[in-house]
Amino acid sequence: MKDNPCPCGSGASFDRCCRPWLEGEAAPTAELLMRSRYTAYVLGRRDYLRQSWHVSTRPAALSLSDQVRWLGLKITDVRQGTAGDVQGEVRFEAAFIEHGRFLRLHELSRFMRADGRWYYVDGDSRISVVGRNEPCPCGSGRKSKRCCMAR
Repeated sequence: MKDNPCPCGSGASFDRCCRPWLEGEAAPTAELLMRSRYTAYVLGRRDYLRQSWHVSTRPAALSLSDQVRWLGLKITDVRQGTAGDVQGEVRFEAAFIEHGRFLRLHELSRFMRADGRWYYVDGDSRISVVGRNEPCPCGSGRKSKRCCMAR
């Protein structure tokens, strides 16, 4: 993925964005951890998802469906979560296709910083269906039915 755009949608290359966090460096903010976790879902990095999940809420096992194709991430709000904080919240939307259905995950994720590292704690989420005539979440500017939904 060298020099490819990062899946998290930051606009930076993967090498300059999420790769350092996926390789073990501590993400300096809750938002950057959120972006790297989204990237881990795109890449199927179950190990990273578990490592970046706080031990108090981490599931014993984590399965990822090979039927999911992630299309894009949009951060809609960030509260706290900077280097000087111990807690943070990141609200986001992530579009995906699963079993031929075009869906959008909406979540308010909560994070905690412990021992100099940010961890995902939990989140409140819901899933909505993306309509055929809605703009495609991939950012193409086309309607969903003429873009990712047509693939």
